[in-house]
Amino acid sequence: MKKVAVVGYGNTKFTKDELPIESLLLESTKQVFDTTKNLSQDLIDGVIVSTNDNSKYLGAILSELSGIKPKISHTVEHLCSSGSSAVISGFSYIASGLADTVLVTGADKIGNPGQILEWDKSRGEFDHPIYWASMFTKAHKRQFSTTDEELAIVSAKNHKQAMDNPNAYSHKPYTISEIMNSKNVTDDLRILDCSYSCSGSSSILLTSEENAKRFTDEPIWISGIGQKTNSASFTKNELTTLSSTVTAANNAYKMAKITPQEIDIAEIHDAFSVCELMAVEDLSLTEKNTGATYVRNLFNTEDRKINPRGGLIGAGHPLGATGIAQIVEITQQLQNKAKNRQVSNAKIGLTHNMSAAATSSTVLVLES
Repeated sequence: MKKVAVVGYGNTKFTKDELPIESLLLESTKQVFDTTKNLSQDLIDGVIVSTNDNSKYLGAILSELSGIKPKISHTVEHLCSSGSSAVISGFSYIASGLADTVLVTGADKIGNPGQILEWDKSRGEFDHPIYWASMFTKAHKRQFSTTDEELAIVSAKNHKQAMDNPNAYSHKPYTISEIMNSKNVTDDLRILDCSYSCSGSSSILLTSEENAKRFTDEPIWISGIGQKTNSASFTKNELTTLSSTVTAANNAYKMAKITPQEIDIAEIHDAFSVCELMAVEDLSLTEKNTGATYVRNLFNTEDRKINPRGGLIGAGHPLGATGIAQIVEITQQLQNKAKNRQVSNAKIGLTHNMSAAATSSTVLVLES
């Protein structure tokens, strides 16, 4: 199996503006061409788009708009983890020898109807993600005595870290008190515990080991991949453990031949505050029932190890772009190019992207 590297990337700003999906995809793609040395359209033989938008044939449309005539083009949809799923598709084409260089671009726009899983009738009228998040939060409070303050610290940390991310949706810091007193959207969930659905796009360029140095002096290698889907319907879920994340993480660590303790930096799917507390435990970055203490220590010491760009809560969550934006951030960190967000001596990074109340999870390990 061939080694695969990230050798280029691009990001748009994440905004509340309702922009055409094609324009979003093209903007981050253009950044890849503008910032990657020696890159021309004829060198790209795969174009993969990730989105939940209802538009059709976007892989081919983006190819035409970009002047690319690829061997392979298609669209990937997997709700919130569409982006990381598309990256794994691109990785697989290169690792197998079916392609040499693949552009992976994700985008979504605010108000996209693809955010709701209409098939899952078990949710009844409570089909919006805030309802499963509210159940997770209530169960976590009951089992682990989690407090509103501990949940608010997640949001305060990630909003603060987003201040140094020029592409973030939010550039406003919030105090713990402001978060705790923000509007309740359910009995157990406040508006500032939630990530922002927004418009935005992110792109990465993947290539084989043979081609990597053509495009960059600092390739970042995808060394571990783990995926797990337990179900589609929420009724089969556990409420205090992201079990799909546990499996995906273990498989990614095994493929990369590392332990969780070797992770220097991680982008975690904090769609809601409780998700970060659960994920740091289920990724084995800290022990069970210590997630709140772990995150509090990060906040108190201004340690950016978790979600340095602000996570989904601070940076925003355009579904099809999120998993790719996470990889862009880890790539910049491992190249020591994250500016004010930079974590010192970061060599190994992780991304965690999940869908539909963690019924499905994807974990990637990247190394410099």
